[in-house]
Amino acid sequence: MVVGGGLAGMTAAIECADRGADVTLLEARRWLGGATSSFVRDGLRVDTGQHVFLRCCTAYRGFLDRLGTTDRTEMQPRMDIPVLSPGWAPARIRRGRLPAPLHLVPALLRYPHLSPGDKLRAARAALAMRRLNPGDPSMDRRTFGHWLAKTGQTPRAVNALWDLFGLPALNVPAAEASLAMAAMVFRTGLLDRNDAADVGVAAAPLSDLHGDPAARALASQNARVHVGARAEAVWTESSGAKGVIADGHRFDADAVILAVPPERAVELLPPGALPDPGRPLGLGSSPIVNVHVVYDRAITRLQFAAVLGSPVQWLFDRTAASGLDRGQYLAISRSGADAVIDRPVEWFRRAFIPALADLFPPARHARVERFLVTRERRATFRQVPGTAVLRPGPVTGVPGLYLAGAWTDTGWPATMEGAVRSGYAASRVALAQIGGRRAGAAA
Repeated sequence: MVVGGGLAGMTAAIECADRGADVTLLEARRWLGGATSSFVRDGLRVDTGQHVFLRCCTAYRGFLDRLGTTDRTEMQPRMDIPVLSPGWAPARIRRGRLPAPLHLVPALLRYPHLSPGDKLRAARAALAMRRLNPGDPSMDRRTFGHWLAKTGQTPRAVNALWDLFGLPALNVPAAEASLAMAAMVFRTGLLDRNDAADVGVAAAPLSDLHGDPAARALASQNARVHVGARAEAVWTESSGAKGVIADGHRFDADAVILAVPPERAVELLPPGALPDPGRPLGLGSSPIVNVHVVYDRAITRLQFAAVLGSPVQWLFDRTAASGLDRGQYLAISRSGADAVIDRPVEWFRRAFIPALADLFPPARHARVERFLVTRERRATFRQVPGTAVLRPGPVTGVPGLYLAGAWTDTGWPATMEGAVRSGYAASRVALAQIGGRRAGAAA
């Protein structure tokens, strides 16, 4: 029994079904996909959030392979990130072919948003970062911002370089982020392999990439999927978890995987599952805001871009993926959005329409045909110092009950890769437990 139909739950359910288990998946919403799904608004396919993945995201890419949807994504042959800023000529951060970390030297030298001194200090910090051990508990007691300041990074360098990459991955700025998580992001994504940060994007709506094909994959394995089914409790006996109660009905199971957000997990976990039942609530949450703008004409040829000195942080061209047959649809993602999450839609319109016109002169003569704001108030847990000890592994204190989700202890930040890894981890221990129980019964 898997509770939760996001990336973690879908991964766990499919992995268990592929290995011969009899699987039931419960999802409270009417669709699968969780935070990586889509909805239709006035005929437009809109993703709940904007996501990229990197070549180093091997578990997530394997999940796409299993679903048969890799061909609905586009992966760069080499990392090449356009960086825009009002009043500046467009810049690019493009990796070279030398071994890591030398592959970043040409991009750093050409990057116009850093002074020569900032570039030299950034190179020294990158070399120092490669010597950090993200698994060292002491690193999770320090902020990334404090470490950057000690290595001589100026506020301009933090904004133009370190937060450019770190904020989308950590969903909090460097001043607040855990040094352990930041070191993991930069080492794994940029510094340890020269091709790790090659960027992949969805070329289709996220529901076509994840939820719908996952439902078909589960159906092909005779797994049962119940959408619109909200779990109420985990059913336990003295020997451990025995199933789940949802909508007044009991679903029996040999093993239960809870793949739900931490606040829901705390509601559902029975006594004894965690030493401190409320500990996951200490993870908190960090929001993301997405602004969706449809113009009556194309205003840029860029597939995606990072932005400095603007309300826009990252933007994506979702025209073809959304089904739009004329004009252009740009989706803007703003991470660490605590300061703006509750602003009214009109505030976003006043802030972002002029900001886009500053970046793309053709927008000054284009008509805005649709404008939509979507808010992910609990997009990720808050990846600040002290969170490592709050992230449980897949095994709980109740036999037969396991945890999955990007918030669990995956070694990764709260990303699609972390979610998929958690699903695989929970499925492995659940299947091993079922196999051991059956072997003991047969003996």
